Amino acid sequence: MKFKSLKIIVLIMFLSMFVHPLSAQQKAYSVKVKNLSEMNYLLYEPRAIKEKVPLLVFLHGGGESGDNIEVVKKHGPPKLIDAGKEFPFYVLSPQNPYEKGFWDDRAVMELVDKIVKNNNVDENRIYLAGLSRGGYGAWRLAMNNPDKFAAMIVVCAASSPKGYANWIKHIPVWIFHGEKDRVVPVSESMQMAETLKDLGANVKLTLYPEADHDSWTETFNNDAVYEFLLNYSKSKD
Repeated sequence: MKFKSLKIIVLIMFLSMFVHPLSAQQKAYSVKVKNLSEMNYLLYEPRAIKEKVPLLVFLHGGGESGDNIEVVKKHGPPKLIDAGKEFPFYVLSPQNPYEKGFWDDRAVMELVDKIVKNNNVDENRIYLAGLSRGGYGAWRLAMNNPDKFAAMIVVCAASSPKGYANWIKHIPVWIFHGEKDRVVPVSESMQMAETLKDLGANVKLTLYPEADHDSWTETFNNDAVYEFLLNYSKSKD
């Protein structure tokens, strides 16, 4: 009887090897890129892809920098995915190796290009999101690659020089910030939103009256954020 039970357990384990790849997954990888010996990243692949799907590039904050990829799951989409949430698009979450430095734009874009080339990504629907230092990185990444992204989300980030805002005025953006933020003043987001608005950009600004620097939890827990992104495609603009 025990032998029969053991056979059943082994059979279930064997079958699970084939069932698992059909489910949504978030896996850790490392790749060599320019200016860096390697870059760690998480890649979430949606369930049962049959056609090209969007890609969300997520840049974490300063606290998740370094070489321990597991800490990237601390906030934002990687945290939600790790808790079981599923998205209808790829989520690429690279890790900034510089604990006291900014994101390397060229390295990130090289990684993005590799992911697009090797996966079933809809190149007209590549989205960008970042929080805190990653939000500043998102501004820079978009400005240096203005034709790459269909829409973007920026949370509690320092603004980029106003003179370059003109480069991204065609990209729809939703900006979030906590009014009690003592790390990055809320005025940074307000100024950037005003600058883009003056340029005729499609920009939204949401301020949380009681939030401090952590305005990302409420933001990324809000499904409307992802609906906003999915409304846009470069092919429609």
